Amino acid sequence: MRIAFYCPTVDLSDDTPSGDRRMADLLIAALRLAGHEVVIASRLRSYGKAADAARLIKLEDEASRDRNHLVRRFGDGGQAPDLWFTYHPYYKAPDLIGPLLSQTFSIPYVTAEASFAGKRAAGPWADWHKASLPALARAACHFIFTARDREGLLAGGVEQSAMVDLPPFIDTAPFLTVAGPRLRNRPPHMVCVAMMRGGRKLQSFRDLANALARLGDIGWRLTLYGDGPQRAAVEAAFAVLPAGRIHFAGRIAPQDLPAALAGADLYVWPGLGEAYGLAYLEAQAAGLPVVAYDSGGVSACVEDGQTGLLVGENDDAGFAAAIRSLLQNSELRDRLGSEACTMVLTKRSLSVAAERLEAALSLIVPASPSWRQVMP
Repeated sequence: MRIAFYCPTVDLSDDTPSGDRRMADLLIAALRLAGHEVVIASRLRSYGKAADAARLIKLEDEASRDRNHLVRRFGDGGQAPDLWFTYHPYYKAPDLIGPLLSQTFSIPYVTAEASFAGKRAAGPWADWHKASLPALARAACHFIFTARDREGLLAGGVEQSAMVDLPPFIDTAPFLTVAGPRLRNRPPHMVCVAMMRGGRKLQSFRDLANALARLGDIGWRLTLYGDGPQRAAVEAAFAVLPAGRIHFAGRIAPQDLPAALAGADLYVWPGLGEAYGLAYLEAQAAGLPVVAYDSGGVSACVEDGQTGLLVGENDDAGFAAAIRSLLQNSELRDRLGSEACTMVLTKRSLSVAAERLEAALSLIVPASPSWRQVMP
């Protein structure tokens, strides 16, 4: 079928590194793998960093113009979509287009990674919160990435029957041939990949540095991939560690990442408040066990005791102890890394996601010869 796809948090034509953009691209790839035609319906970015009432009014005007344009585009001899799919609508990035357009064209409306924050119903974000509610009410189906999002939608009045589990996933193809035996004739090599931004990202770097400061008595080295406006602050956080232990490698090209990960032994990243963390899935696909906080939606990507070790938020001592246990036990690293690789390759691939999406969407839009295709 023909699917109108929209992501209100980012402009999908921008190449600035973004977790939302990556997940949107993966959803589009999975929908296309399932045999559907996907068209980007709008590039309007409704994300607001602050509760700016004037900006919301302006966005509503821009959304109205986009809706009118789409009515002409699809209704004036054009082919109307069979379904509208919005990725990540929430109070800071409300979908001001899809709910009304889907009603205009009498087509189903679905979301992925929608969220509900009841505490925003009052206070400075109240109008933005209200603008996000039509997406919850209109959707025939919500694809749920994490248990936290499920709990939020239930609190927002969404029926359990309208939710379909879709665990975070990646394109596993680049990782199929990279995982292999780890080298033993050197100190264990740890790695992490993260943008060097402020807020919880910077705090995660500081927590990691604090944990590693407790491990000066054993051998290890760490490569940090990533860059950003807080690089100087990140470097300062690690400056207290012994010289030669830390390597700042900067940004890494996506095509180079699988081999770089596979050359390491352990992936370490606290992930304070992470929505889920695709980087964890990439590391595991390369055969690396993970040490992370049990924070946000991280447990949707890392299975504690099976593919890695999760510790409580802000627990430097616990984080250090988890890292120590894996640095000093190569058999445990190998076992968790092997299970991590198997988990991602068999359960979190594009093809598995495509099957899950197709199974749900086929119930929403009845099969017909005009669009129904056999899965590749």
